[in-house]
Amino acid sequence: MDKTILLVDDEELFRTRLAKAFTQRGFMVFMAGDFVEALRIIGEQRPALGVFDLKMPGKSGLELIVAARESNPAMQIVVLTGYGSIATATEAVRLGALNYLPKPADVDDIIGAFARNPELALTVDQDEFSAPSLARAEWEHINRVLADCQGNISLAAKKLDLHRRTLQRKLQKYPPGK
Repeated sequence: MDKTILLVDDEELFRTRLAKAFTQRGFMVFMAGDFVEALRIIGEQRPALGVFDLKMPGKSGLELIVAARESNPAMQIVVLTGYGSIATATEAVRLGALNYLPKPADVDDIIGAFARNPELALTVDQDEFSAPSLARAEWEHINRVLADCQGNISLAAKKLDLHRRTLQRKLQKYPPGK
């Protein structure tokens, strides 16, 4: 299997972290921060896999799926987003994405999503898998809920059944390690 992957996300820190993890697993990684840069890389490098953020400045990840499939029909695509909904998940798959994952997803989640296509012959090494700490799982859950609330702290606190100030204190902390 061609282990080339394009990571498209406007969040540079997230993109770089994912790139490092994929490189450690033997992938050749290409990175793009927007639609135009991603389309250029797809045309020039023809990566086998793509991980596209749904919400980016300019054209969206859904538009990128369509353009990528036209330029490189064999490319397998997984869409990541912090703003998940059933409608956008359905639309992403309808447009040609293999799968759809909520952020923050780690490299094992993404490889697992690609591994659902038996033609790719990707496997997730269960020996490498380590469950996230409870603190990390809590931090990820809080950030998913906050993203679903479009950053509204009061609404997120209400949904999480936390006092607003408690939520603000939790958000000020750095994300816990795995």
